[in-house]
Formats: sequence, structure tokens, C-alpha cells
Amino acid sequence: MKVIAIVGPTAVGKTDISIKLAKKLNGEIINLDSVQIYKELNIGSAKPSSEELEEIPHHLIDCIEPNESFTVSDYKRLAEIKIKEISAKGKVPILVGGTGLYLNSLYYEMDFNKANQDLEYRNELEALAQSEGKEAVYEILKKVDPNSADKIHPNNLKRVIRALEINKISGSNKKDYKTNLKLNNEYEFVLIGLNMNRRKLYARINKRVDLMIENGLIDEVIKLKKMGLDDSFNSMKGIGYKEVLAYLDNMYNHETMIKVIKQNSRHYAKRQLTWFKQYDTMNWFILDDYSDIKDIIIDIESYILS
Repeated sequence: MKVIAIVGPTAVGKTDISIKLAKKLNGEIINLDSVQIYKELNIGSAKPSSEELEEIPHHLIDCIEPNESFTVSDYKRLAEIKIKEISAKGKVPILVGGTGLYLNSLYYEMDFNKANQDLEYRNELEALAQSEGKEAVYEILKKVDPNSADKIHPNNLKRVIRALEINKISGSNKKDYKTNLKLNNEYEFVLIGLNMNRRKLYARINKRVDLMIENGLIDEVIKLKKMGLDDSFNSMKGIGYKEVLAYLDNMYNHETMIKVIKQNSRHYAKRQLTWFKQYDTMNWFILDDYSDIKDIIIDIESYILS
């Protein structure tokens, strides 16, 4: 079963290219972004516009309430359903986005229902929380897996302990992690990576942030806050949302808020590229090499059909 994945850093232009490519290939798009899955989070997540959504069927966008928890295993389960449905119609499933963990969950064999457990270590951490408080356990996670710590609220002891348990079982070393993964032979993946000159990409990111502010990102976050959402919810940990929340709590002034969103977005783009460059079968298309988007589409289509 052929599955195409179009990935790359934030603001590189994945949406426009993927829609044009889907039209050429008789495809349908499955969202591969961890923020666009949430309802109500529109501006800060850079969701496709209503016009773009009408051009090609999109799946797994606006499908989860912002106060609901949503895990990688949830994504894998829903995405696999959509892949089968689209393929059954004789169409091509096209994954589009920048969340590397989501791609991993499909590209590799990852059975979340059979995840290993270390009950002894779990009990040890629970005892530590009892004696020294939740903060002591969270501090351990910050040291061994800062990326996970950034996504989990310190008070969510169950998730903090589970993250530490998984880290201990799998190991945090990237090389070991990659070596232990086995390819998922159920799908025939075609990986398409989009990139461009870093200075140009960063300029696009900065411009996108300015447009988000102009288009009402602050009002969007105010609305979400009135719904009872704060930075303890996963939906509000995305770049743009967490900084505006900090601004509304008087932790930043307006100018600093915008500066921090841009900075965090640029750092995120760098991490995304590092992640996607780990895939040996990724075929990269450097958008600076093209003067017309039509030529990009022709080259990508030729590669996929070759």
C-alpha cells in the first residue's frame, strides 16, 4: 500500500505544494501536524484555509476538542484507518506536516498497546513523589528527556512517570533509538522532504508570525482561555499559543512576545530538519532551486512515479 509523506520545517510551503500534488496524483491529504488536529486552534497552527480545504479532501484536521488529551498512539490508530479508507477508494494517501513522532508511528513498527513496563522503576518514582513531591520527579525528566518535559505539565505525575519509564526502557540515545526501530512493511512509503535556504526560511517564519498576530492570534488565545484552557493542556503547548498565554499573564510585553514566538519557531524548524534528516530514504527537494512551483510539482511527481 503506497503512502506518500510530504514533510519539512514550519513555513516552508508544504500546504500549497501538497494540494497541487494531490490533484495530480488523485490523492487525499492526512494531517501530520500535532496542533492542527485540535478544533478552535486555527491561526496559531497555520491550518489550511477553508478554500484550501475545499480543493482536496483533508483528514485529521479539527477532529479533537482542545481540552482532550491526544497521544501519538491515538494518531497512529486514526491515521491507519484513514490510510486504508483512502486506498480502498483507489486514491493515494498523502501525509502532510511536520510532526516527526507522528511519521515515526506509521513508518516504523510501533505497537503502543504492547509497550514495555518497568513496574519496579515506576514504584520507585511514585515513592519519590510521595516523599519529596511531584517536582522532584519532574526534575529528573527535565534532565534525561527535556523534550518530553517541555510537553508535560509538572503536576501530571502519571505522564511524567510514564515518560521516565519509557525513557529508561528505550534509552534516550538517538542512535540506539533509531537502531532498535523496524520498518513497517505494511506500507510502501515515499518520503518527500521540502527545504530551502535557511535565511529565506527564517524570513518566511518571521513573516508568518507577523501575519498570525495581524489575523487575530491574541484574540484566538483569549477565546481559548475563556474556555478554560491554559498551558496545562497539550493543545496550548504549541508555539504561538504558549507565548501568547505568557503575554496575557503579563510575563512578556507585546514586542517581546512576538520576538519569542519568532525565535521559538526558528528553533523548532531547525529541530524538525534534524529529525527528518535521520530518514535514510528521504528525498529532499530544495525549493530555492526552482523559480516556478509548477516545476517543483513536476519533479516531485516524476520521483514518486519512477
